[in-house]
Amino acid sequence: MKVLVPVKRVVDYNVKVRVKSDHTGVDIANVKMSMNPFDEIAVEEAVRLREKGVATEVIAVSCGVQQCQETLRTAMAIGADRAILVHTDEELQPLAVAKLLKALVDKEQPGLVILGKQAIDDDANQTGQMLAALADLPQATFASKVEIADGRARVTREIDGGLETISVALPAIVTADLRLNEPRYVTLPNIMKAKKKQLDVVKPEDLGVDVKPRLKTLKVVEPAGRKAGIKVADVATLVAKLKNEAKVI
Repeated sequence: MKVLVPVKRVVDYNVKVRVKSDHTGVDIANVKMSMNPFDEIAVEEAVRLREKGVATEVIAVSCGVQQCQETLRTAMAIGADRAILVHTDEELQPLAVAKLLKALVDKEQPGLVILGKQAIDDDANQTGQMLAALADLPQATFASKVEIADGRARVTREIDGGLETISVALPAIVTADLRLNEPRYVTLPNIMKAKKKQLDVVKPEDLGVDVKPRLKTLKVVEPAGRKAGIKVADVATLVAKLKNEAKVI
């Protein structure tokens, strides 16, 4: 069984994001970029499935600029067998990415597609669900546990009320949540091995996909700073302020 793992290049989660002075977007000049943390968890899960003998091949996929090759090399250092870059300099929105991935699913015919539930840059949480709809495949989102047996995936999902366990027929789409696993530390020998692994580059037109943006970003602003708290003398004063000033009770 092939496992396809889409990964996204994003601003590193340790970096404080700064908005451009003209409010057109986020400043990424000279900023450290890395793999989206949820996608890293997805790669780890796919590699574990291969190590258990459930999967035979793990294919990492990324869509975007040429520098996404670094993200794919990281995925291969974790354990992916080969990688595919869909190279484009266009701004990619979730629907365009889902269409590109659908074309690759048709081409590669994986038994499982596992990806992060969302990217930490746009927090859209849409690509996995859109891919499932376009490919007409069952989906299991927010997975905290995945078990494959008898042509089905048994997935434990994190929902508002607790945990929900569902069973879906393969091939299927699974989106990884934070508690699915803890990604392994990438060692230097594996980084060196990743440089020799196969990395294919294709363009959206090769896949017959139009990636022109459908949405327009009007303005990007930083969130308002939090006001300093105050101390109150007693409970009665606190209740009065919550009722009369904050108007929350």
